[in-house]
Amino acid sequence: MKTAWIIDDDRSIRWVLEKALTRSDILFTSFTSADEAMAALQDHDPPQVVISDIRMPGSSGLKLLYELQKKHPGLPVIIMTAYSDLESAVSVFQGGAFEYLPKPFDIDQAVALIRRALEQSMRSSVPAEQSIATPHILGQAPAMQEVFRAIGRLSHSHATVIINGESGTGKELVAHALHRHSPRSSQPFIAINTAAISKDLLESELFGHERGAFTGAAASRRGRFEQAEGGTLFLDEIGDMPAELQTRLLRVLSDKNYYRVGGNQLIRTNVRIIAATHQNLEERVKQGLFREDLFHRLNVIRLYLPPLRERREDIPLLAKYFLQKKAEELSVEQKTFNQDTLRYLAKQDFPGNVRQLENLCHWLTVMTPSHQIEISDLPPEWRETPTTADMDSGDWQIMLGQQVALALERGEQDILDRLNRQFERILITQALKHTDGRRIEAATLLGMGRNTMTRKIQELELE
Repeated sequence: MKTAWIIDDDRSIRWVLEKALTRSDILFTSFTSADEAMAALQDHDPPQVVISDIRMPGSSGLKLLYELQKKHPGLPVIIMTAYSDLESAVSVFQGGAFEYLPKPFDIDQAVALIRRALEQSMRSSVPAEQSIATPHILGQAPAMQEVFRAIGRLSHSHATVIINGESGTGKELVAHALHRHSPRSSQPFIAINTAAISKDLLESELFGHERGAFTGAAASRRGRFEQAEGGTLFLDEIGDMPAELQTRLLRVLSDKNYYRVGGNQLIRTNVRIIAATHQNLEERVKQGLFREDLFHRLNVIRLYLPPLRERREDIPLLAKYFLQKKAEELSVEQKTFNQDTLRYLAKQDFPGNVRQLENLCHWLTVMTPSHQIEISDLPPEWRETPTTADMDSGDWQIMLGQQVALALERGEQDILDRLNRQFERILITQALKHTDGRRIEAATLLGMGRNTMTRKIQELELE
C-alpha cells in the first residue's frame, strides 16, 4: 500500500496535502514537527515517501533528512521550502533529497512529484540524488529553480556541460558553482574567454608553448589545460572559437592528450570541460561555423540561463543584494530602493542582464545623494525611455510617475494643468478614433456629457 508522511508546522499546508493524498488513494500520517516524526520512527516502519518542510520549530527538515538518509538511505524525501534560493536547493540535494518543492506550490504538481517518489521507492532503494551550489546565484523564478536543481544533481558528476545564456546572465558563476561542489573542487578552476583572445594567441593560451616556438616565446609556458590539471577548464564563448582550434580541442577531448605549441612531448590531460556560449550552436553547426563532432562531444549536459527579462520577479531581489554588495565593497552606507523604484526596475528589459543591473547598483551607490533611491535618482538614460515591458504591461501609472519625477526635477510649474490637458487629449482622441468621429457615442463611452465633449474638443483644439 502507498504510504506517505507529511511533516509541517503549518496546519493549512498539511490540510491541503492530506486532501490531495486522500483523493489519490495514498495513505498518509501527518506530523507537526521533525522531532515528532523522528520519534515515530523508533516504533513504526518508515513510509514509502516523506514530504517535509525545511524550517520548523525544533529540528529542521534538513536534520530529519540526514537522519533518514543514515537509517533508510533508499527512502525518497521531498523537502518543501518557502526559501527557494540556490543555497537552500543545494543543502537539500546535498543531504540526499529526492526533490525540493518551493512554496507556494501547485497541488497537482506536488501530487505528481509524490507519485514519482513512490514509484522510485517501490522499484528499488536507489540512493537519492545529491547536490551542490553557491549562495552568489540568486533567483526565485521557476526558470532559476530548474538551474538550481540541475547544479545540485551534477554535484558528483565529471560530465562535460554547456551553459547557454545571453551575455551577463551569470554563466561563469554557474560554472564556478558546478566546480566548487564537484569531486574536483580541491583542484584548480581555470577560465578563458575564447572570443577575447586573438586566433594567433589562443592556441598558446590553451595548450602552452615551448621556448622559441614563435617570435617572442622567450621561455616555455604552461597553457590553461596544464594549469587546470585535475580540475575544471571553463571555455567561455566557445561558439566563437576559430575552426583550427576546434579541431585541436576535439582531438584533446577524444584522446586526452596534446602537445604544446612547438613541443614534441605528449602531455596527458585530466580536465573537466565546462563550456558557455550566448549563441545557438545548432545554427552555427548548420552554417558550417562550428564542428558538428565537437558540438556532440561538448553537448553532454546543457544548462539554460534565462535572461533577466524572463525572470522579472527576481529583479527586486537582485537589486537589493547588489546595493548591499556595493556598499560593502566601497565601505559606504547602504542605500535602499523605495517600492516604486523597485516596481519600475522590474519593468525594464535589461539587455545586459544581471551584469547590467549590478553596474546600475554600483552607479547608484556612488552617485545617489539620498539614502532612499527614487525613480528620479536613476541615470537619465533609465528615466527617459519607456521600455517594451512598460508598453506591453499597460502600466501607465509607472510611466506617469516617471514623467512627474522628471518635471519636478527640472523645476517645472503648472505640472498638473499640463498633464491633465495631455491626458484628456489622449482620451478624447482615442475615443473619437474608436467611434469613427461620432461625438455622442465617444462621450457616452468616456462617461462624459455631450456638451462637455464639445467644449473639451474646442479647448484642446481637436477640431
